[in-house]
Amino acid sequence: MGGVVHHILDAPTWVVLAIAGAVVFAEDALFVGFVLPGETAAILAGVAARLGHAPLAAVVATVVLAAVVGDSVGYEVGRQVGPRILRWSVLDKRRRRLDDAQDFLARRGGAAVFLGRWVAFFRAVMPALAGTARMPYRRFLLFNAAGGLAWGVAVVLAGYLAGASYAKVESTMGKDGALVVLALALAAYAVHVVRRHRGESRQQPGEPA
Repeated sequence: MGGVVHHILDAPTWVVLAIAGAVVFAEDALFVGFVLPGETAAILAGVAARLGHAPLAAVVATVVLAAVVGDSVGYEVGRQVGPRILRWSVLDKRRRRLDDAQDFLARRGGAAVFLGRWVAFFRAVMPALAGTARMPYRRFLLFNAAGGLAWGVAVVLAGYLAGASYAKVESTMGKDGALVVLALALAAYAVHVVRRHRGESRQQPGEPA
């Protein structure tokens, strides 16, 4: 993992922006966000910005734009072929979570679009579910843009602040040592996400973490 982190952090500006934007977009647009680490990519882009490999403003703009556009594509996918997607057998293991997301959307409407962005599974499926439910696009876009802006700024700044710690470790332990620390931190974050997802699955239907 350290090697992957090293390549991302040392990549040219356009590569950092392209990777972060592509992963965040795909997480939201393609109904497969539960296997794509959009949040992690955005955090790493924030770290890269702190280390001077990309302008912070450009990273924030890229992540926010990718989130909003990705959600809009996901909405359109749901509007056009949502019912067929929901019948995919690959989603059978997540059927209960999908039912929870649909119930949450039915009860909260646009607010579910905004709040769903902060829960990994909901972030992946909520745009398509909103399209399937024929939520008016203008209403969807309003909450989608607000959620994308708030989430994008928050996760990139979290990475930017983490980058300050990375820089301090690098100055005392060298780059290799700093990469090990960052890789361990990301591994701990991954464990936290897994545990959070398990906790979400035990919550009452439709209640986000």
